[in-house]
Amino acid sequence: MKKGKFSLQAIIIIFVCIVVAASLGITDLLISKRITSSVEETQREKALNVARSMALIPEVIEVLEGQADNREEIQTLANQIKEKTHVNFVVVLDMDGIRLSHPEPNKVGKHFSGGDEGPVFKGKEYVSISKGTLGKSMRAFTPILDTEGKQIGAVAVGISLDTVTKAVHEGRMGIMMGTLIGVLIGVIGAVILAKYFKKILLGLEPSAIAKLLEERSSMLQSVREGIIAIDQEGKITLVNKAATKLFVKAGFDDQAIGKSIEDYLPETRLTRIIKSGEMDLDEEQNMHGVTILVNRVPVVVDNQVVGAIATFRDKTEVQQMAEQLTGVRNYADALRAQSHEFMNKLHVILGLVRTEQYETLANYISETVNHRETEVSFVTKKIQDPVLAGFLIGKLSFARESGVVLSFDCENKIPKPKDPEITHELITIIGNLFDNAIEAMADSHSKKIHLTLDYAEDILTIEVKDTGMGMTNSLQNKVLDKGFSTKGNNRGFGLYLLTQATERLEGDLLISSKPGKGTTFAVYIPYKAEGEE
Repeated sequence: MKKGKFSLQAIIIIFVCIVVAASLGITDLLISKRITSSVEETQREKALNVARSMALIPEVIEVLEGQADNREEIQTLANQIKEKTHVNFVVVLDMDGIRLSHPEPNKVGKHFSGGDEGPVFKGKEYVSISKGTLGKSMRAFTPILDTEGKQIGAVAVGISLDTVTKAVHEGRMGIMMGTLIGVLIGVIGAVILAKYFKKILLGLEPSAIAKLLEERSSMLQSVREGIIAIDQEGKITLVNKAATKLFVKAGFDDQAIGKSIEDYLPETRLTRIIKSGEMDLDEEQNMHGVTILVNRVPVVVDNQVVGAIATFRDKTEVQQMAEQLTGVRNYADALRAQSHEFMNKLHVILGLVRTEQYETLANYISETVNHRETEVSFVTKKIQDPVLAGFLIGKLSFARESGVVLSFDCENKIPKPKDPEITHELITIIGNLFDNAIEAMADSHSKKIHLTLDYAEDILTIEVKDTGMGMTNSLQNKVLDKGFSTKGNNRGFGLYLLTQATERLEGDLLISSKPGKGTTFAVYIPYKAEGEE
């Protein structure tokens, strides 16, 4: 994947700075325009208010009406108001446009200049911008009325445009300072934000994250095990193709992502993993008739459980592989036992030949052949399932090789089962009972196993009795637990598998044992023969 020109940190800093600068720049433009308008409006209102105040002074009205001839007083009042209000000029005009006051005394008595005074002598009040003897200014004009409402003169109040511009500039300077401070804070925030993102992304760049995501997706979709993940709220966040295939096989909707695990698949018990924080391994689960083997583990981040993942596989596939492995192992065990037994018999024959005891040799060979034929014939006659019969013949040879005297009793024929899956379970049950009995007699002087099979009224009975050391009542209560063993670590799974197989066949398991008296395991299983309805 092509690597970007800029790092994630640089991109975040540049982007945030551009956004902040653009936002503050536009804000500055809008506010500055508003402030300019506001300042100009304030100055305009100020000029008008000063003019109105001047127009209402009784002394001014009396002079213009001709009731008084003290024109110097108007000059004095105008200058006082000018000083108090900080305007550029306050000029009182008669109806002929002659100044009665002016900041420059030598201009008093002369005609008003600027050319914008015409409308005020028609009774209008207004503000204009024009250039007079004191320079360019904003000028407010207000008519002066006598007591009867007749216009007798006018007042012109001017504010220098330099003053207006200065006020606008001062207003904008505050905005500019705020904008610069905002940009600086934005840059600092961008740097902090970039560092934070870099930390939570474990220092990875977007290209590396995208690559990891693609690899993760390909890996999850390629495995044959079904995978489903949920978040802390129990929402499904991940389902791979194998899981979807099993869900569809079980009759579920193929759109699982985003749904609550409790609503979609309540039997999965994944929410329990989130609460307990402990994993469940190699558990069986029935999913609408599809039996699966499930491993459930919590997802832990910073010592907190943030979700859970379950991996599972159709038990039928696992059983097929187990059957293949079991068949190969049993075949190998049988061959090894028979080979060992055959070598022992060859040694006996060699000894008899060297001692020239030919008559004894003939009897020995005849007895061996007859015993072998009788044993095989008995098993195949009583056990009509060839797979189970072959398994038992192998176990008989293995028992003799282990120094165990094995007796086999089967009063009634055992027909082939209606369901071929039962054969696998029977091999698991009988095999683990045999292995457990042989191990139980490891320290016994007398090593005998008696196997009894019986079939009657759709019930198959399997009984294995050994002459081992026996068990106490407390040990009998623990011996079927997963992983429990008195032989050391990494053991204790045989009898647990026996229990699981018995439960799957809806059978019963009984244990009878006393210390020093041996142990008897009896299993009773519902058994439908082939061809039965």
